[in-house]
Amino acid sequence: MDFLPIYLDVKQRPCLVVGGGAVAVRKVALLRRSGARVRLISPELGAELQALAASGEIEHIPRTYAAGDIGDALLVIAATDDAAVNQAISTEAQSLRIPVNAVDQPELCSFIVPSIIDRSPVVAAVSTGGASPVLARLIRSRLESLIPAGYGRLADLANRFRDKVKARFGSGEERRRFWEKVLEGAVAERVFSGHMEEAEAIMDKALAMDDPAAQCGEVYLVGGGPGDPDLLTFRALRLMQKADVVVYDRLVAKPVLEMTRKDAERIYVGKERNNHAMRQEEINQLLANLAKQGKKVLRLKGGDPFIFGRGGEEIDTLAKEKIPFQVVPGITAAAGCASYAGIPLTHRDYAQSVTFVTGHLKDGSIDLNWLQLAQPHQTVVFYMGLQGLPLIARQLIAHGRSADTPAALVQQGTTHMQRVFTGTLASLPGIIEREQPKPPTLIIVGEVVELQEKLSWYKAPSDSSQGATTPVQPGTEA
Repeated sequence: MDFLPIYLDVKQRPCLVVGGGAVAVRKVALLRRSGARVRLISPELGAELQALAASGEIEHIPRTYAAGDIGDALLVIAATDDAAVNQAISTEAQSLRIPVNAVDQPELCSFIVPSIIDRSPVVAAVSTGGASPVLARLIRSRLESLIPAGYGRLADLANRFRDKVKARFGSGEERRRFWEKVLEGAVAERVFSGHMEEAEAIMDKALAMDDPAAQCGEVYLVGGGPGDPDLLTFRALRLMQKADVVVYDRLVAKPVLEMTRKDAERIYVGKERNNHAMRQEEINQLLANLAKQGKKVLRLKGGDPFIFGRGGEEIDTLAKEKIPFQVVPGITAAAGCASYAGIPLTHRDYAQSVTFVTGHLKDGSIDLNWLQLAQPHQTVVFYMGLQGLPLIARQLIAHGRSADTPAALVQQGTTHMQRVFTGTLASLPGIIEREQPKPPTLIIVGEVVELQEKLSWYKAPSDSSQGATTPVQPGTEA
């Protein structure tokens, strides 16, 4: 290592920054976040630093740096654009054995300011020793996705239980194993989802058990989005990698499914029209039963689980049986497919509202409020409406929507199989007969469709494996 990574306590300690520009703004902000008393030397200041000085939040000395200015500073940051001044600051600080950092001049530094992931009191730092600050920031951005914001709350909880754990377990090895089990399990997930009281209850229960690992599992109800795995949330990716069992639907894109843990058990419960691999009531009970076995269960759905995904029914069963669960939203098909097709769902000149509608009901019928759906100046998006489209078009026209109203079909949006067909309410049935689009296909009705040709930006890559392909059925997986 070229530098020793350490964390320095600067609370209420004097720290000197020399410079008044944009770089100084960032360094002053960092020191203030750490609780330092900041002294700033610069003949001129930008508006942000002027405001801090005027309010007394920092001490400002309005002149250029001079020998002897370091005084009692705990550390020094040279943030001027004058190499000679930075050299002088570095020389004096190092002669006094005071840590000094000269921004973008590693040869003048005795310490490096790293890229920081702040989950206080958990703080992670990344440094390239000054070789490439941009690379350090890129690495930090990747780590940001792996370290949930709730880690700070988790650290606080662990700190509150330290004495109890020490009293419960006599050896350091026992304590280490205990912490590994609870901090990787339900305690952490309860904290991340904001259930602090439940997390504390689980901690108390674990401490009272002979085997702290013997506890109820948890269900993660996760929206897998419309198909493109790049649209998954950070939380979705993290839970997908933690789950012991994956219970997944037909509409989950294969590349999304492949981002789950490789050794996780996979259970397919997909439903097609008149062909259900498992009834919904059986799925609900399956999730509860798996969790009762102590397993971490990922319920992976296409789109968003609370928008025509029956997620509410599933967690209703879990709540009744007191199974811990959390819900991770996904990008719903309407938002994802419309965006990738270049169709804004709302637009000041075309539509001031948008309505999401399911194209068939539980019994297979289509019984909707057609008069409301036919109102002007709105966009209507039909999910699962491909087979019922002729009836949908007829009813909208019969209830007042013009036959010339622009409409679009978006087949398997956001994936390599995306195809977009535009026309009118009158012409859509003919387009279906001619083009034979494959499900899942979204129907968008409204004047915003006129913008599709001009705003279309996504070109589906013909050589990509990404897509909402038919999932591997049970018994055929590698």
